[in-house]
Amino acid sequence: MTEATFSLSMDDGIGIITIDVPGERMNTLRESFAGELRALLADIRNNPAIQGLVLRSGKPGSFIAGADVRMLDSCTSAGAAEALARTGQQIFSELESLELPVIAAIHGPCLGGGLELALACHGRVCSDADITRLGLPEVQLGLIPGSGGTQRLPRLVGLMRALDMMLTGKQLRPKQAQKAGLVHDCVPESILLRTAVAMAKKGKPANTRKTDLKTRVLEGNPLGRKLIVDQALSKLRRKTQGNYPAPEKLLEVVHTGLEHGSEAGYNAEAAAFGELVMTAESASLRRLFFATTEMKKETEYQGVEPGPLHRVGVLGGGLMGGGIAFVTATKAGFPVRIKDINHKGINQAMATAHRLLNDKVKKKHLSRMAMNRQLAGLTGTLNYSGFERADVVVEAVFEDVNIKRQMVEQVQANCPVHTIFATNTSSIPIHHIAEGAADPSRVVGLHYFSPVEKMPLAEIIPHAGTSAVTVATALKLARAQGKTPIVVKDSAGFYVNRILAPYINEAARLLLEGEPVESIDRALVKYGFPVGPITLLDEVGIDVAVKIAPVLEQELGSRFKAPSAFGKLLDDKRHGKKNGRGFYAFNKKGKPADPDMYRLLGISPQARLPAQDLAERCVLLMLNEAAQALHDGVVASARDGDIGAVFGIGFPPFTGGPFHYMHQQSIANIVAKMEEYSRKYGERFKPCEPLLEMAKQGQSYY
Repeated sequence: MTEATFSLSMDDGIGIITIDVPGERMNTLRESFAGELRALLADIRNNPAIQGLVLRSGKPGSFIAGADVRMLDSCTSAGAAEALARTGQQIFSELESLELPVIAAIHGPCLGGGLELALACHGRVCSDADITRLGLPEVQLGLIPGSGGTQRLPRLVGLMRALDMMLTGKQLRPKQAQKAGLVHDCVPESILLRTAVAMAKKGKPANTRKTDLKTRVLEGNPLGRKLIVDQALSKLRRKTQGNYPAPEKLLEVVHTGLEHGSEAGYNAEAAAFGELVMTAESASLRRLFFATTEMKKETEYQGVEPGPLHRVGVLGGGLMGGGIAFVTATKAGFPVRIKDINHKGINQAMATAHRLLNDKVKKKHLSRMAMNRQLAGLTGTLNYSGFERADVVVEAVFEDVNIKRQMVEQVQANCPVHTIFATNTSSIPIHHIAEGAADPSRVVGLHYFSPVEKMPLAEIIPHAGTSAVTVATALKLARAQGKTPIVVKDSAGFYVNRILAPYINEAARLLLEGEPVESIDRALVKYGFPVGPITLLDEVGIDVAVKIAPVLEQELGSRFKAPSAFGKLLDDKRHGKKNGRGFYAFNKKGKPADPDMYRLLGISPQARLPAQDLAERCVLLMLNEAAQALHDGVVASARDGDIGAVFGIGFPPFTGGPFHYMHQQSIANIVAKMEEYSRKYGERFKPCEPLLEMAKQGQSYY
């Protein structure tokens, strides 16, 4: 007999429905829930002793994290997915139509289908705990809410706020949810159930949302609502470049419900949900979601558990060091000791942490007391005092192999024998840094991306002598810092910079051919990248790219040779955004292309090639290098390669990553396109042997 998910108990005339999915750490909604909940509601209607209901979770740290997305994998048609949505709509409508007051008692994540269930209740009360979050993040999976959320949320919190939540996947904190009118009360977890029961005894609560006159005027008439939707659509298209169908569908569905009534809205919601489930974009985004979820569960490395991890040291208080110290203290919650050669570096790291936390306080995402508590976890030193208890030391000093070797020697002399030395290098092979170390097995690469507090990826790079315990511990630290880590081979450029270099070099060649920088960047943004390659060069630093290029060329061959133009730019002291001089002119008027840059390079800019050619010239070289890197064992799997590209350099997420994209397009078609470009633009586009062999054998990556 299957163990029940819903159980009913009584508290002074109030029925308490506890939701507890057997054998799972968090509650997720399943297809089987509808029948079980429907049967329970039928029993409740026939029980005159029940005067009201409270829905709560039986899981200690969550309400309902959403629907079980794996249900969608069994849908072979839009009709089948639409039927799933209609089932959810019907059972939530049955809950909403009860004569009894129904109150949701929310603690922890209340997302997706979980919030749709809560929205079907007549009232909601949430805990004030930091882990409590409410949102409808379906667009992040290429979907829209399918169980009534597109219709109930706008009526509850207003059109503008509902669109802001649903189009971005934004999750509200407890106080934000209360202010928005999404919940009626926000209380400590210790009295959450008692408060919900008391609310149920008072009957169905009224809507508590307060609106200003402008909002009432705009949202209270068809013309105003159309204006809001049209403005949202315009802004949306600038952001998505038409690559993501779900947000536009969501706007259509919401507008249908507001102008033609709930029934029309529910029908439109179910139909749109069914269509979106079958899109390639949603399939790709869901694949990424499952891949990252799977990776988070991998707590071991080669069957080995991580070593102790309680305190962390950071060498260098610059931009990278400060960011690493910040995520270690605030996200991982470990005490951090920062060492620098002078007080200026330490002060800079502390100032970075203060600024980032103070921004959270201003937005009411963090209390001043919590901010001070997190800042207390950061301390500084000019020597190795305090490092005698460090379990991991992350080095973030200059890209100089001799300096880094010196750091290894000093750390292994001043720290416990188990302390791991993790070097944040973007170009130097880890085995070079480990040379001469007293214990090379405790040296590993831990490559972060800038800005550290925002970029989700970390590359873990063991050299041949790194122990499995060291790798497992580095993985544990990166995950605690909120990163998605991938293990990559110790070779030039590792993975992300290796596949990025040909992409950047080709963008530079296009520029030298006379294509305007804006045209190049615009083409790649239209293709789906968050920023164009020229903007990326300015952001990362032209000087950084110039340092990496010779290392890649020396170890991997002439295909990595960077255009000589980079040297001219450096001679002119153009480092990019960091010193306000790069391909673009950084001034108060915005960010136009710098005409002096064109003169320096002897270019008369004129757009000649179509945007598709501009984008494909850059992307095809990245795909080719990704295929070669996987073949060379730089990444362990196509899954890791996809995650590294999407999270490390913003490869268009709707494609699922370079390998999934090649899979979707077919290897044969990708090879044919590369051969076409090889004839048009040169030998560098010739497909690598692994791709040629896969095309010949009819193979793919998934």
